[in-house]
Amino acid sequence: MKISRIARIGAIGAVAALALAGCAANEGGTGSTDAPSESTLSGTIEATGASSQEAAQQSWVAAFQTANPDTTVNYTATGSGTGRENFIAGSSNFIGSDRAFNADEIAAGGFGSCTSDEIVEIPVYISPVAVAFNLEGIDTLNLDGETIAKIFSGAITNWNDAAIASQNEGVELPDQAIVPVHRADASGTQETFTKYLSAVAPDVWTYEASDEWPLSTGEAGDGTSGVVDAITNGVGYIGFADASRTADLGQVAVEVEGEYVAYSAEAAAALVEASPLEEGRPDHDLAFAVDPAAAPAGSYPIALVSYLIGCVDYDDAETAGLVKAYFEYVASAEGQDAAAEAAGSAPISDSLRDQINTAIDAIVTE
Repeated sequence: MKISRIARIGAIGAVAALALAGCAANEGGTGSTDAPSESTLSGTIEATGASSQEAAQQSWVAAFQTANPDTTVNYTATGSGTGRENFIAGSSNFIGSDRAFNADEIAAGGFGSCTSDEIVEIPVYISPVAVAFNLEGIDTLNLDGETIAKIFSGAITNWNDAAIASQNEGVELPDQAIVPVHRADASGTQETFTKYLSAVAPDVWTYEASDEWPLSTGEAGDGTSGVVDAITNGVGYIGFADASRTADLGQVAVEVEGEYVAYSAEAAAALVEASPLEEGRPDHDLAFAVDPAAAPAGSYPIALVSYLIGCVDYDDAETAGLVKAYFEYVASAEGQDAAAEAAGSAPISDSLRDQINTAIDAIVTE
């Protein structure tokens, strides 16, 4: 389908009330929707990647093209893995990805979309990854990490299992088989989820965090939509997906520090707020090291930090200018508020925006 998350987020209590000031990137008509007639931008840029960003990308692209009527941004939600492959192959001017390129990938270089091996990675979309299910008459369940890991590894196969029942007193659980759903494609959302499992239940989930599912059991869905559709159409099914896409399904509250935490943008942002940036990366590569096992009380431990990734150097100045302007709009207060409204994501903080704008400034436009 064609359509068109920071260093530190502020204090946890401020996340829910982020009223972010506009940034200089919106001045001069490149990103602001206030004066589209002043825009001097033109041209088309192609992008692929994270399906988790789909709703946000729809809102970003629509506003950016309204402000800049001579531009076209084509974003195809292929999944993060395919997006990264396309960026390396040179078929996407920029991508959305639910993880940053790792150190080995960056060292290998060869990003075909760029004229150098330097890339810009900015976290502009923070969202909880929901554990969603379909059971008749049940809207919410409490589950700890070990139980979730046992469900997805196949160690727990029935909904009335004692491990589930003991955490949900008063809930009439059916004598029904559990069908876990995972992603068929390489997915950053999937890597976020498997990282959670391996961090909090390593004795149960003995596999490394990966964007590819390590088991042949369960059911596979193509992209976020495929996972959500499978759960929606299958009673007894359970899976994981960007929370913005699971509002009509049953939801799991996940145990953290002895309490069960329902997903929310604020609770996801609290996890990221407690996380450091990865060491050894340049100022234009802002990758977070999120540790679900270190989730503080009140935070939601399965949080997706999704990135826009582009080149420092492009072979075409028009492409560079368009990518830079689009990144500036997405990171702006206006862009972040649009994503929050469309997808329920957590807006980035002012301090992170400063870092992101520094990263974006690395894009060479002359």
